[in-house]
Amino acid sequence: MNAIVYALLAVVCVGALGFALIPSLLGGGGRVDKRIKAMQGDIQANRRESSAARNRDTRRKDIQQTLRTQTAALEKQKKRIPLQARLYQAGMRLKPAGFIRNSVILGVALFALCFFLQVELIYCLIFGLAGGYLLPRMYLNRRRKKFQNQFLDELPNAVEAIVRGVKSGLPLNDSMRLVAKEAKEPIKSEFQKVIDQQSVGKSIQEAVVVLFERVPLPEVNFFVVVITVQGQAGGNLSEALGNLARVLRNRKKMKLKVKAMSSEAKASAGIIGSLPIIVAILVSLTTPTYLLPLVETQVGQICLGVAAVMMFMGGFIMNRMIQFDI
Repeated sequence: MNAIVYALLAVVCVGALGFALIPSLLGGGGRVDKRIKAMQGDIQANRRESSAARNRDTRRKDIQQTLRTQTAALEKQKKRIPLQARLYQAGMRLKPAGFIRNSVILGVALFALCFFLQVELIYCLIFGLAGGYLLPRMYLNRRRKKFQNQFLDELPNAVEAIVRGVKSGLPLNDSMRLVAKEAKEPIKSEFQKVIDQQSVGKSIQEAVVVLFERVPLPEVNFFVVVITVQGQAGGNLSEALGNLARVLRNRKKMKLKVKAMSSEAKASAGIIGSLPIIVAILVSLTTPTYLLPLVETQVGQICLGVAAVMMFMGGFIMNRMIQFDI
């Protein structure tokens, strides 16, 4: 029995050695090679993924740094804008000296008009100073806002035109030159300024800053950041600009939605603000002497002044309630 057991054990050992050695002798070791190659391929893939992740992180950091710089510049411009910069951003060619001269002329004209209407001298001075200082600046701010709105209305179309040009094989400079020739105002003239800056030797990253100086808005800041980061870190420019155009259109839709939702408050403010004036005019037409104590007596004048201040404060508060940052 012992001999039989030893024989069986010997057969099992020989068979095991045969199964282990025969495949390697016949070329079956290719599986090992395949596994080694697969492991090497996985390692290379992991390295590529790590490199791509590092590139993404570097690009993200560059974008964040550029955004911080541009945002700091935007906030700095919002704090206090010089008169010359406001005139430039409003699209006016008037110099600060000319603007101040016109303001003084308007103030003197209002003073003369009030004096001709036999208003008291102190009120003539108040109306002249307030009108000469506030009215020109209100007109300037309105003109500046109108220019910015016109620019933002056409900016998505200009960005999409640049995207189409880049996708068709044109360089970025030629695409911007095409926008400067074919787009509507004020996009046309502003992009032409960028082309002129390039013609004197500036790079595209330095030239697009002119747009932000002219129209210091977040939307223009986005465009400048995309061009600047693409020039520094590279990347798919057409995809980035396409996403930017989509973001600009969504922001425009949001602004229109906010405008529609705040129209009720604006209408209410207009009705409430105009109601006392309309009532006073109608009462004066029916009974001319009824409201004379408000004008002729000192107590009435104080009441009118208090009412005017309260109306102004109410209108200011309602105006601030409908202002939204998008």
